[in-house]
Amino acid sequence: MRLYRDEAVVLRAQKLGEADRIVTLLTRHHGRVRASAKGVRRTSSRFGARLEPFMHVDLQLYEGRSLDTVTQAVTLAPYGGMLTSDYGAYVAAAAIAETAERLTDAEREPATQQFLLVVGALRTLAARTHTPSLVLDAYLLRALSIAGWAISLTDCAGCGAPGPHRAFSVAAGGSVCPQCRPPGSAAPHPATLALMSALLTGDWAGADASDPAQRREGSGLIAAHLQWHLERGVRSLAMVERT
Repeated sequence: MRLYRDEAVVLRAQKLGEADRIVTLLTRHHGRVRASAKGVRRTSSRFGARLEPFMHVDLQLYEGRSLDTVTQAVTLAPYGGMLTSDYGAYVAAAAIAETAERLTDAEREPATQQFLLVVGALRTLAARTHTPSLVLDAYLLRALSIAGWAISLTDCAGCGAPGPHRAFSVAAGGSVCPQCRPPGSAAPHPATLALMSALLTGDWAGADASDPAQRREGSGLIAAHLQWHLERGVRSLAMVERT
């Protein structure tokens, strides 16, 4: 069995037997990995708390037939503990972790950009520098772009005609011109598209100054775009929308 070391973020943890746990990891170099952590639910475990969701850790693992096994864990950033004290930040982190797992559905396929994006989003949530819903939407827009499903916010998603355009179609991929506009397209406020563009490009001054109505409208469009491409819902998003 091959022993290897990698940096990872814990996306999810499940109980296994009486004292073990299965952790779903997004690693820097090995993509998404599922591993067993033996004895971590015992009070005497050396690294049980280091394998909680949202923890940023340095791990040593060895490969197994179905699951790898964690043999060492060193904390790089305890985002899990930082986020549990704030409900808004916690549910935003949960939605980020669930989305990251969906977007990296092939195990062991390198996804370094997705890994760095998740770490950056968790770091920002833990620092409390921006509203959690804005951090989540910025992550979703960028993660979708990396996955090849970028939202068109200016030019027409159908024919590429220069924008901005008033209509927005989730099925078409974003803004659409009058000629390409399909039935049932939305007509978001121009400030909503400006906010989404600010989140995508990292213009936090513009995003932080946005109106709550545009934030809600933008979140709805982003969530619809995400779930259209994933072909199923992200359960954690419902909790974010109720806060």
